[in-house]
Amino acid sequence: MPNLRLTQKTNLSSFRRIAIGTWKTTYDPTVYGTLALRADRVMAYVDELRKRTGQRVTLSHLMAKAVAITLSEMPDANAILRRNRIYLRQDIGVFFQVALDDPETGEIDLSGATIFDAQKKSLPDIVTEFETKVGSVKKRTDKQLESTRGLFKRIPYRLLNWVLDVMGYLSFELNLDLRWAGIPSDPFGSAMVTNIGSLGLEEAYVPLVPYSHVPLVIALGAVKEEAIVENGEIKIGKMLRAFASFDHRVLDGAHAAKMSKTLKRIFDDPEKELGALPPPK
Repeated sequence: MPNLRLTQKTNLSSFRRIAIGTWKTTYDPTVYGTLALRADRVMAYVDELRKRTGQRVTLSHLMAKAVAITLSEMPDANAILRRNRIYLRQDIGVFFQVALDDPETGEIDLSGATIFDAQKKSLPDIVTEFETKVGSVKKRTDKQLESTRGLFKRIPYRLLNWVLDVMGYLSFELNLDLRWAGIPSDPFGSAMVTNIGSLGLEEAYVPLVPYSHVPLVIALGAVKEEAIVENGEIKIGKMLRAFASFDHRVLDGAHAAKMSKTLKRIFDDPEKELGALPPPK
C-alpha cells in the first residue's frame, strides 16, 4: 500500500518544465502574496453557527473547508513534486499548526493536525474532528506522532538534516508507507494553514517546509476593522488578510488568481458555499 494515492500529471506547460529544471529544492522558488478578504459576513456566519450548534467554531475550522473547496476547484494546486514530475493528489488534506508546551524542556513546541476532504464535510463535523485531533496532539495520546517526536529527540544534531532528507525521500520520492516505522502516513496534507491572528500577530509570511513536500502555506492574520471604500463611500468593515507562500515550481500567479477568486466567493456568501445554518436550538 503506497503512502499517498497519486496520479501523475503529464500535460505540463513549457514554463512548468523550465521552473522544475530551474529550482532544485524548495529553499529558493518561494513566491509570496497577500489576499485581503472582507470578513463581515464570514464572522457573522461563525457567530451564528456557534449560537445554533453550541460548538466553538473558529476561523480555522472555516478555513479548513474553504481551502479544501479551493483546492478541489483548482486540482493543479493539490499537487506534489516528485523526481521533477508533478503528481496530482487524489485526496485533499489541510494541515493546521498547533502550538503546545514541551513537558520535558518547557519550551514552546509546534505540531499539527490534518483534516482530509473537508470540502465534503459539514462545519460541525469539521469542528468535532479538529478538536479530537488537536486534543490528542496536546494530550500527547497520538501514538504515531509521539513515536516520531521521540525519535527526533534521540537523533544527534549532526544527523538531523540527513535523517529528514532520508525520511522525505522514502515517504514522498519513493512514496512508501512508513507507518510501520512510526512515521505517520501523509502527515502534512496538501496545504498548510497557520492562524497567526490567534497569537496576536497581524502579518507574517511562513516559509515552505522542504521535508513536508507541501507547495502552499497560508498564514491568517487577525481580523481587524478598517476603513473601506464601498460604492464611493467610506465605511468601516472587518478585513482578514491571508499571507501565502507557494512553490513556483508547482504554482504560479494564474493559479493564485483563480484560487483568490474562489476564496472571495466563499467569503461573500458563506452560507451558500459552506453550508446552510442549522435551525436555532
